[in-house]
Amino acid sequence: MKIKSIILALAMLVALPGISRADEGMWLLNLIGKNYADMQKAGFKLTPEDIYSINQNCIKDAIVGLGNEGQPFWHFCTGEIISDQGLMTTNHHCGYGKIQEHSTVEHDYLRDGFWAYEMSQELPNPGLTASILVRVEDVTDQVKSRLSDDMTEADRQKAIAKISKELEEKAVAGTLYNANVRAMFNGNQYFLFVHIIYKDVRLVGAPPSSMGKFGGDTDNWSWPRHTCDFSMFRIYTAPDGTPAEYSEANIPLQPKHHLPVSIKELNDGDYAMVMGFPGTTNHFLTSYGLEETMNITNKLRYEIRTVKINVLREEMAASQATRIKYASKYASCSNYWKYSHEQNIALENLNTMQIKKDIEHEYMQWARNKDPKYIKALTLIENGYKDRAVSETAKQYIVEGLLQGPELPWQAFQTGMSINQILAMTNMDEKDSYLAAVRAEMAAFYKDYNPATEQRLIAEMFEYVYNNININFCPQFLIDANKKYKGNFKKYAADLMANSIFSTEANFSKFMGKPNAKVIEKDPIFAAGKEIYMAYRNAATQVSRESADGLTRGIRDFTDGILQINEGKKLMSPDANSTIRLTYGNVKAYDPKDAVSYKHYTTMKGIIEKEQPSGEFEVPARLKQLYAAQDFGQYANSKGELPTCFITNNDITGGNSGSPVISAEGHLIGLAFDGNGEAMSGDIDFEENLQRCICLDTRYMLWVIDKYAGCKRLINEMTIVK
Repeated sequence: MKIKSIILALAMLVALPGISRADEGMWLLNLIGKNYADMQKAGFKLTPEDIYSINQNCIKDAIVGLGNEGQPFWHFCTGEIISDQGLMTTNHHCGYGKIQEHSTVEHDYLRDGFWAYEMSQELPNPGLTASILVRVEDVTDQVKSRLSDDMTEADRQKAIAKISKELEEKAVAGTLYNANVRAMFNGNQYFLFVHIIYKDVRLVGAPPSSMGKFGGDTDNWSWPRHTCDFSMFRIYTAPDGTPAEYSEANIPLQPKHHLPVSIKELNDGDYAMVMGFPGTTNHFLTSYGLEETMNITNKLRYEIRTVKINVLREEMAASQATRIKYASKYASCSNYWKYSHEQNIALENLNTMQIKKDIEHEYMQWARNKDPKYIKALTLIENGYKDRAVSETAKQYIVEGLLQGPELPWQAFQTGMSINQILAMTNMDEKDSYLAAVRAEMAAFYKDYNPATEQRLIAEMFEYVYNNININFCPQFLIDANKKYKGNFKKYAADLMANSIFSTEANFSKFMGKPNAKVIEKDPIFAAGKEIYMAYRNAATQVSRESADGLTRGIRDFTDGILQINEGKKLMSPDANSTIRLTYGNVKAYDPKDAVSYKHYTTMKGIIEKEQPSGEFEVPARLKQLYAAQDFGQYANSKGELPTCFITNNDITGGNSGSPVISAEGHLIGLAFDGNGEAMSGDIDFEENLQRCICLDTRYMLWVIDKYAGCKRLINEMTIVK
């Protein structure tokens, strides 16, 4: 548990036991000074300005948000700069998609790993972006000066968008920066984030997947772990140091700060802080929202994705080419497939529903003497979730089973709509240019696509959805298909693929030789995609505007009440929303259940003990040779072991993957990559005794680069602290 004042904790427990229960701590950097005394008690040895400053170089200048061009402010992972030449580390699973894109049957970097032994061998990744925070500013007063409780939610959002745009444009005028205003505490506070975004990010190195994904789905969300979850990239700039698209003339980034990499002994109780871009948490979720999360979102996501995962496992096992094509898609699907299942178990075991109800009881006691809107808030929330339960269930089947199950119908619909719009253009040069862009986009799609696999997915996902969705929300084409084919969805899928211009790259290329709007409109897979889209829109519009707005308003007012209750008593951090945060704590062992105790670290010995001839626990021959020779070099601990992973009690979530774990002195000691199943409830209610952040030890990472891969140039480039 993060060290807190005992007196304050006891006072809060007596006054408001339910409300004081949560111990979340994803802190905004510009406000970190408020936590400084607490951080020092935990062992922190630097100053708040060493973490965040707009006047001097500091740790925040080495923290990178990884994103995709077109979505610059939504970061799917975090990285950290570890050299004065823009060298960056992140998790293997964060770089997995790019490793997969560069892999072929002849050069299977997923299977064999990849290392650029010279800088000229580093591989470009178009579309991958790297964001570094310039500054953050509280703009709550400016935004809320344009708002009032009398506004409709629609008018409120328009006003927020207008003032946000004004603030963003003013913040970046005359610069190469990007700015974004983000709501905090469910619309009760607003902050402006200014970033510099780099667009030339190149793959430098990655271990083979047998190491980078060691343990696979079996070990995912669990401890002890031995996964070598890292990959390496480098940020490049134009010759003048400014952000630029890929060019051979670009040079490595000269960062304002880079993290020294530590190989010092790591002990239970040592200070540890994580800085990164956590995706989404919901610590202010009510019992009504929790019921939806458990019984609709998590339950259905797990059940529907199980169908897809079983298909992909069989298809990938049968063919190396298919395995490469679908590796990243499978990883993306399976991660939150298991997460949903594990979170529901943790929420049940930790009695989170009762915790939420206790908080609501205390809130209502407080609200009796306040503005009537606070009393009304929970009623609005209860009614809002109740009104949308049926449509939310339908949306889960449509999204998980039809939009994200097979991929071709949605791709065909989007592409077909684009082509039809292009064909309506009168400017021939413009038309040809746009059609060329469509060809390029579809070529990228077909690169990681196998018709036989897609046909199986269509058959099995469509059948599952038809058999389980509320018939009132079922797309008509599924009803018709079931009737026409007498429930034989395999035959239906075969006919779809046989009669579509989108089913194979050859079919699509032939069509694009003479594109025709009428052909698209009659295409069966395009038509299916169109109906899926309309079914989603139908489900999304079933809830009345009044009910939806009431839910939004109720959540905002409830959160406002919780903030007021805790004002002057307890610091509260806003939920994660992909903006940069810091969480601090300690390296810490734990006892998950009766008669079970876990140490704070694992070693390479555990890799050898877990080895299986094939599958999720396969161990490369070179690793076994080096282990047999005990060739650990300077990376062994005082016992002669090679540490592989360790755990802390930091508060993290998705998006924190790849985040640096930083010592009291500001040195890199690990890379955060996972959480533990016993406390999978943490995104909703932080469990301070069980919550653990699972981290790759930098000593294992450096050993792999140095001893396993022999890529000495990267070791020489870093600042290594002994």
